[in-house]
Amino acid sequence: MKQKRIRLFLAIFVCIALTLPAVIAQAATTITSNEIGTQDGYDYELWKDSGTTSMTLNSGGAFSAQWSNIGNALFRKGKKFDSTKTHSQLGNLSINYSASFNPGGNSYLCVYGWTKDPLVEYYIVDSWGTYRPTGTKKGTITVDGGTYDIYETTRTNQPSIIGDATFKQYWSVRTSQRTSGTISVSEHFKKWESLGMPMGKMYEVALTVEGYQSSGSANVTSHTLTIGGGTTTPPPTTPPSTGTKAESESMTKGGQYTSNINSPFSGVALYANNDLVKYTQYFESGTHSFSLRGASNNSNMAKVDLKIGGVTKGTFYFGGSNPAVYTLNNVSHGTGNQEIQLVCTSDDGTWDAYIDYLEIK
Repeated sequence: MKQKRIRLFLAIFVCIALTLPAVIAQAATTITSNEIGTQDGYDYELWKDSGTTSMTLNSGGAFSAQWSNIGNALFRKGKKFDSTKTHSQLGNLSINYSASFNPGGNSYLCVYGWTKDPLVEYYIVDSWGTYRPTGTKKGTITVDGGTYDIYETTRTNQPSIIGDATFKQYWSVRTSQRTSGTISVSEHFKKWESLGMPMGKMYEVALTVEGYQSSGSANVTSHTLTIGGGTTTPPPTTPPSTGTKAESESMTKGGQYTSNINSPFSGVALYANNDLVKYTQYFESGTHSFSLRGASNNSNMAKVDLKIGGVTKGTFYFGGSNPAVYTLNNVSHGTGNQEIQLVCTSDDGTWDAYIDYLEIK
């Protein structure tokens, strides 16, 4: 009788297992010691010299970090290159992110990386702990809704990607701290070069949390790295049922100043609040990702709202004049015929928004 019950329980277990979804979300991976790898379309690295560290690799570019009693530790997720191309050859680089940051001492929340020929270690710092980085001041840059002080320092016979070496460090340090937004990485690179701070061939660009002789934690809840107009995450293998690409110049224009443009692409310019383009899209299902290619007319942040069925679903940000793609993922909306609007609502007179096309997946 006991054997029959065991066989019955096994049969029930197998039946339940067969009814589970065929695809189960990959569990987050936690690492605690030095490691380099690739996960969910992003390259990652944990490096430390001493102390206790923990890095949890979440989906896409997201990750969390904890450290205590460390000498120096870096937690980063982004893209490693083969050091054969300059940033201009790779195309526009930008990062959009959101994070919580709890530095218990000296720590940075930043974009970080290296170049070769010349060997340069660089930082674009959005937030920090007890110490705000400084150095020889070279200038400032106003971009992405804020101002960054630009510094240069020199490291002599210190660890680097090629072993102990002497090299320059370039810094852009925000004057007011933040823990979310867009970082127009290429705009910093171009400004540095204009100030006589040459960049070499790209080895790495990554959203990074660094701790130095401290303890603390951080949680990067979202992070999208865009390279030349495309994110590092591979596109889906199966096209969505409503996959579509709509050119802005083919949409219906609204507002006082909306007009067509021929540069930096054939598209539409939104010059003032309530300028918009719109069209009607049919949706079979109620969740999609929306990608808008666009640009600002200058280095100030241009903002374009996405409205579906009259409801604002998110905002596309463009932090420079080089065309880039900004994506809003997992947007919930109504089904059937829905009016889509791309509309300017936060113009302060310092920028114009240029939009090329909207892609829905």
